[in-house]
Amino acid sequence: MAGIVAVTGAAGALGRKVVETLAGSGWRVVGIDLGPVGADGVALALGGVDLTDEAAMAGAAERIGAELGQLDGLVNIAGGFSWETVQDGAVATWDRLYAMNVKTTLVSSRALLPLLRASRGGIVNIGAAASAKAATGMGAYAASKAGVARLTEALAEELKDEGVRVNALLPSIIDTPANRADMPDAEYDRWVAPSQLADVIAFLLSPAATAITGALIPVTGRV
Repeated sequence: MAGIVAVTGAAGALGRKVVETLAGSGWRVVGIDLGPVGADGVALALGGVDLTDEAAMAGAAERIGAELGQLDGLVNIAGGFSWETVQDGAVATWDRLYAMNVKTTLVSSRALLPLLRASRGGIVNIGAAASAKAATGMGAYAASKAGVARLTEALAEELKDEGVRVNALLPSIIDTPANRADMPDAEYDRWVAPSQLADVIAFLLSPAATAITGALIPVTGRV
């Protein structure tokens, strides 16, 4: 048995594949999402959890501790995207993407850190390759994902002497049904498959990756 791992955004396309991959590798998975979480591959389903709400995540942490007794890993997948130019977009979009991408990662990590400290576990965050340089319409998204990168680095430094590893993946375009619908003429085989990201996440949570922390790892396919 690999241990117990929590996955936020477990109801999404990437989240479901990560749950499936980790469960197939022997992990007991806690699925956390604002929406309903399916039972497939999940040892504990925590739906209806607002990941930006500290009290809600404290309650989720309490349930994990009470029902499973420990936590060995956390994968922060919950997030969102919006394409808007700076001039014609809304300031509210910057606030919304900050909340969806940075705040969810921050609140979830803080709530579950006591359990992860006890197990000397690992955290994997989902950033974005776009955080390195924003293209037209990507300002708010890139800024929020840059926040995830800086959060990852800061938390890795804070926890490195406690044996808790914190890393982030920087994917390009993920091959999901929503992205295919938005870009129907794209070459999908150049994108990153959810299964490919899930495999890297499984590696970073494994004993083979105990020397890796504070890393921002590009997973960009052929984009």
